[in-house]
Amino acid sequence: MSAPPLARVADRDEDYAKLGVHRGPVEAWEDGMRTSGGPGSYEWWYFDSHLDDGSSLVITFYTKWLLNPKGPEAPMVQIDLDRPGQSKRELFVHATPAECSASKEHCEVRIRDCYFRGDLHTYQIKVVAEGLTVEAELVGQVPSWRQATGVTYFGAHDEHTFAWLPSVPQGRVTATITVQGAAPEQLTGIGYHDHNWGDVAMSKLLNHWYWGRAQAGPYSVIAAYLYAEKAYGHAELPQILIAKDGQIVADQSSKVRLVLEDVFTDAHSQKPVANRVIYEYTQDERVRYRVVFQRSQTLLDQKFADTVTGIKHALARLARVDGAYLRFSGSVTVEKYDGDRLVETASDPGIWELMYLGHVE
Repeated sequence: MSAPPLARVADRDEDYAKLGVHRGPVEAWEDGMRTSGGPGSYEWWYFDSHLDDGSSLVITFYTKWLLNPKGPEAPMVQIDLDRPGQSKRELFVHATPAECSASKEHCEVRIRDCYFRGDLHTYQIKVVAEGLTVEAELVGQVPSWRQATGVTYFGAHDEHTFAWLPSVPQGRVTATITVQGAAPEQLTGIGYHDHNWGDVAMSKLLNHWYWGRAQAGPYSVIAAYLYAEKAYGHAELPQILIAKDGQIVADQSSKVRLVLEDVFTDAHSQKPVANRVIYEYTQDERVRYRVVFQRSQTLLDQKFADTVTGIKHALARLARVDGAYLRFSGSVTVEKYDGDRLVETASDPGIWELMYLGHVE
């Protein structure tokens, strides 16, 4: 008898029953609070957008600092705003647990004067930080999706959980940005929202991953490729969604192959970075898709040890914390083949990331 897998997607009937999730459409409660906030657990609600003037806006609501899930609740909002011809703004709103609330019935998270709320189709997000106010509305164009239950189990006996729910794989964004002392400015674009949670530090489970989402002509794409840590057999965990005109056309992870091209060592993070990240999806004997993420610039290059100061920074370095997070922008191209013949291609700007939680092996 073969040994049980050390990392697996929770896709069995008993998994659905245990998690209370149905095989049908995603339900609103799934985007509500999914953890207790206790030691080991973490949770975040993420929004990003590529705006029509070339700006990118990323907003994340956290229950805890990413590197300290064992600690008490430490609610935080992170805002990353990158506008053409302006200095990048990276702002944080920190709060006490008393200044934070989250519903279990649907997405409604409040952290001080900021909120993130919605119903799987329409979301409103507001952040107020250091003289900057951002109000964004996201209206879904592709239905909510998850791979099986949305949960990946780690360990021979499913001891640990990492979960991912793309609540809005793609949507239309209207954002109002107000800088103190200036008139409000309204922008539009394409956006995305997902929700992650788990019960142990991700660095215990995952070594690194590539993740990206994009619109390319009539296509919407979410693509991720996760690499488990050594303790879990370096398992490779692909996830992909390809939709056309709002309808899902490909979403079976077993049909994905990742190709990394033009790889270099990033000078700041010292992590290997691919200028081209390619997902190849073989649908059947004739039809296949290629999704190509071509990097043009690095929007964020952050070493985890540098996100803390003082004694925490020194302790992080002593503990050999060398994790890093990089976010990129560039072009994303979707190609559809019938046999060897290219029958369709589309390309547009996109945003993607490389998260390195462990050491480079």
